[in-house]
Amino acid sequence: MTDTTIDPVTLEVLRNQLESIAEEMGQTLIRGAYSPNIKERRDCSTALFDAGGRMIAQAEHIPVHLGAMPAAVDAVRDLDPQPGDVFVLNDPFTGGTHLPDVTMVSTLSAAPSSAGDGDEETDDEIVGYAVSRAHHADVGGMTPGSMPAGAQEIYQEGLRLPPTRLVEGGELREDVHSLILANVRNPRERRADLRAQLAANERAAERLESLFAEHGRETVLEAFDAVIDYSHDRIVDEIAELPDGTYEATDVLEGDGVTDEDVEIAVTVTVDGETIDVDFSGTDDQLAGNLNAPVAVAKSAVYFVVRCVTDPEIPPNHGCYEPVSVHAPEGTLLNPEPPAAVVGGNVETSQRVTDVVFTALAKAAPDRVPAQGQGTMNNLTIGARDGSFTYYETIGGGFGARAGRDGMDGVQVGMTNTLNTPVESIETEYPLRVNRYALRENSGGRGRYRGGLGLERTVTVEKDATVSLLTERRRHAPKGVAGGEDGATGENLIDGESVPAKTTVDVEAGTTVTVRTPGGGGHGDPDEDALEDDQRAGKRTDVED
Repeated sequence: MTDTTIDPVTLEVLRNQLESIAEEMGQTLIRGAYSPNIKERRDCSTALFDAGGRMIAQAEHIPVHLGAMPAAVDAVRDLDPQPGDVFVLNDPFTGGTHLPDVTMVSTLSAAPSSAGDGDEETDDEIVGYAVSRAHHADVGGMTPGSMPAGAQEIYQEGLRLPPTRLVEGGELREDVHSLILANVRNPRERRADLRAQLAANERAAERLESLFAEHGRETVLEAFDAVIDYSHDRIVDEIAELPDGTYEATDVLEGDGVTDEDVEIAVTVTVDGETIDVDFSGTDDQLAGNLNAPVAVAKSAVYFVVRCVTDPEIPPNHGCYEPVSVHAPEGTLLNPEPPAAVVGGNVETSQRVTDVVFTALAKAAPDRVPAQGQGTMNNLTIGARDGSFTYYETIGGGFGARAGRDGMDGVQVGMTNTLNTPVESIETEYPLRVNRYALRENSGGRGRYRGGLGLERTVTVEKDATVSLLTERRRHAPKGVAGGEDGATGENLIDGESVPAKTTVDVEAGTTVTVRTPGGGGHGDPDEDALEDDQRAGKRTDVED
């Protein structure tokens, strides 16, 4: 903990200003992007870090991006970054999550003109980092869209970038830029999205310079420590209210794209005073398929769950992470060794980690944990074999019912927080026709409070293409709680025929692809409301007094 002399009013002003920097970075990225995946669906995240690699502020974007970002900054800091440098990376074994998520880390320094406090020797000092992470619709690999269901090593999933200087001393390195664009499909779209990320990070530098000019450099840097301390103090108070104990849970993934055998995730959560320890010992070994998840992704899922069972008004930053420790043995599903394939781990395994940690913590705080939601991102990728287009979507489904409220219908659940791509945008940007997009009736689990409804989307592919599906909850339904019934399982169809949860297949023009997403589990005995209605109406029941 760090002592601070900033008064509470100034601290609150600066906290909001720092958070607004992260939010404005996100808006710059979204407005400047070219691909619908970023500009419409908003599959991107932005955050601000201090010189020590601690997150200061984040935009309200994608949980699986944000919780794993510190690993990217740590990887860059190991390479002696200099003022004016921007690093690009996507390597899941060196700070990334999966290859389509391209991360840019920019150094932030204090120019003498804006340093304030009479300090004229700060131009060469790095005071922080601006970070943007965006899911690019293609980064090469064995299939268009870079989300192959059958990948068995990371080399099949796309171009792999360890932290690499894309901008050096303020100048774009054309050799690195050209290398990236030479290894992706639709390089024109990729070029525009990369520029949007650079612009987002540049906006952070401009806004931080303005804060230095307004408040003085030392005051702003002191605020970095103060906002972290503030969040830390609040989160430990919340954790201390949870009953001490050890809570265990298991759940499974439905195959890895190579086999259909269930894959077990086991967790032991220990609440001890003001700390939470999460241990994934007992989880299955790393897989032949691509549902392996880097440990940073597992940590991200854990941080998300802890935030969900504590006060959501606590500012999200490094202070929220400090009291939480995560352990996953090397060589297992949640800490694989290269060259393991990982593209599905980020999107699907992260969801199951969320579910299993929620299940464990429900034993400590049952009123704070809903029934299971759809537990999948329902990843649908369609790309032309000639590289002319790549469409990628995560499709919403049912949110689990809560104590006192029905689950939400047709929303993103767990580790994703994206919008849907509007039908008009899909049909304008791609050779695709959306035939149906609707809620699935009766897909939410019955209960005193009903689980949220899943969705159905049917798309006709109007050009020869490759379709990849990475989905879950097609065999094991989202569970209800407290007597609530399970939600409906999902289903994938190609030309009306059911296909496996993980599928990559070449299709001809005119093929229809249907994704029916799972519903959420119900909460409470579904007959309780009917029973109470009968009693209020004076009707006889079979219940004894």
